Amino acid sequence: MPYNLTTLENGCRELGIELSQKQKNQFIQFYEFLVEKNKVMNLTGITEFEEVLTKHFLDSLACVKAIDMTKVKTIMDIGTGAGFPGVPLKIAFPHLEACLLDSLKKRVNFLEESFDLLGLEGIKAIHGRAEEYAKNKEYREKYDLCVSRAVSNLATLSEYCLPYVKIGGTFISYKSGTVQEEAEEAEKAINILGGQVKDITYFKLPDSEIDRSLVIINKKKSTPGKYPRKAGTPLKEPLS
Repeated sequence: MPYNLTTLENGCRELGIELSQKQKNQFIQFYEFLVEKNKVMNLTGITEFEEVLTKHFLDSLACVKAIDMTKVKTIMDIGTGAGFPGVPLKIAFPHLEACLLDSLKKRVNFLEESFDLLGLEGIKAIHGRAEEYAKNKEYREKYDLCVSRAVSNLATLSEYCLPYVKIGGTFISYKSGTVQEEAEEAEKAINILGGQVKDITYFKLPDSEIDRSLVIINKKKSTPGKYPRKAGTPLKEPLS
């Protein structure tokens, strides 16, 4: 069936992203595959086309408001779920070397099938916990950018994500609504982990009243080796 991509095209234009026909087709293919697989496994509660365009695709791409993606080479997406924000960012910026991590094997299988279907190269999905891969030399402090749309509080997310970011790199946490207080509460934890809150960008999703925010954290120094703590601890006992 023909899809009306006006919402995606206009939203991308607002973000300063020009999509080729190939990229538009990849977004449609990803949408179709997501909805098809969602019938047999829980990937997303949002399945209506326009809503997916706005709440998944454009929301994922909105990190261009916080960072120049043309200057980012390597990206890690922690707790990617059904591939957000990692897959839309890879489609829009094919030069990215992307790694998507999720703790559920079924979701990782879905992502691997998606990459094949869309013909995406330079992207991989890994199955495991953020706390464990962060201890692995192959992944630790190797990424220009780490992103996460996961819903944990910022202190916990920072312990999951900052160990992956190289010094001089950036961690961007996707949040809803106002996060000023949460960012202030997490500041000490972020500093312990080698980061510093640079800024918070507030915006509304295109054609909606949905408030979103991006917390931008710069990696200033190396994360001490004892972080992240063992699996489950960052969630149960956030650094403070």
